[in-house]
Amino acid sequence: MNILITGGAGFIGSHVVRHFVNKYSNYHIYNLDALTYAGNLENLTDIVNAPNYTFIKGDIKDIPFVNVLFEKYRFDAVIHLAAESHVDRSITNPNAFIETNVLGTSNLLNAFIKLWKDNFEGKQFYHISTDEVYGSLGKTGLFTEETSYDPQSPYAASKAASDHMVRSFGNTFGMPYKISNCSNNYGPNQFPEKLIPLFIHNIQNGIELPVYGDGQYTRDWLYVTDHALAIDKIFHKGKNAETYNIGGLNEWTNIDLIHLLCKQLDEKLGKPEGTSEKLIRFVKDRAGHDKRYAIDASKIQAELNWGPQVTFEEGLSKTVDWYLQNSSWLKNVTSGAYQEYYKKMYGE
Repeated sequence: MNILITGGAGFIGSHVVRHFVNKYSNYHIYNLDALTYAGNLENLTDIVNAPNYTFIKGDIKDIPFVNVLFEKYRFDAVIHLAAESHVDRSITNPNAFIETNVLGTSNLLNAFIKLWKDNFEGKQFYHISTDEVYGSLGKTGLFTEETSYDPQSPYAASKAASDHMVRSFGNTFGMPYKISNCSNNYGPNQFPEKLIPLFIHNIQNGIELPVYGDGQYTRDWLYVTDHALAIDKIFHKGKNAETYNIGGLNEWTNIDLIHLLCKQLDEKLGKPEGTSEKLIRFVKDRAGHDKRYAIDASKIQAELNWGPQVTFEEGLSKTVDWYLQNSSWLKNVTSGAYQEYYKKMYGE
């Protein structure tokens, strides 16, 4: 089976690519990534020479390129993770999110049905989405697969639109598809504009920790390898034309998470307890900020026997350790030097 994984040099994508390459020697994994600011081939140095792995640099927005790619490699399945994903960036440049998340997804769908429209037997288009398409929750309740969409940011709206595009292709053309909507991921290799790696970097360097609003925004956190395992389960055993919510069953307010992070880093860096908390600064809230996300993951638990394996305290400790032990990776990412790795490997 030839499987295309888009966005496979990014944070979640790299963990998914590694998982599939290492576990399924009978699959050939093609990793397509545009290597924008968040795509980093240094995330995958351990599998770069695997016989069942091929990296392809390219942009899903490029229609002729995508069409040629599908014709050349005849992908039996697509696991689609490529996306612009940072809410703050979507506020300053919404069009970039429409172009990649909506039009880019449409380009992949068109190429897929063009290739297999006469026989979809054994084929699959698996689209990875986010819980943010559901909007915001109050103090109680959970997002289920039946929750109505109510996106509150350009990022969330672009992902909601791409979800609808996938379903429409399934309904119109009979294309086999699956969708999953996941809560906040954390773990190694995450680009340091996201909360946890950003604050690890700032604490290490004595930089202020900017906390939006009152810090009471609540998120459900999932360790990234648990997400990769869920994707594996859905890909192999999930039902066609179904949606699965993936959650960590693990809600934290931002400020409580930050206090735990500060405590762990003080311990690991040998600083007096409370040192890092002095860096916390509350800043003006961002526009359209969702108050609370929380996932009901009972469907994937019941149907596919999946559940998170890593507790938050354990996962956060492992994440902190990874960043402390890989300071060169963090330095390369924050400086942009990681892009030199691609030039070294591929001569461009």
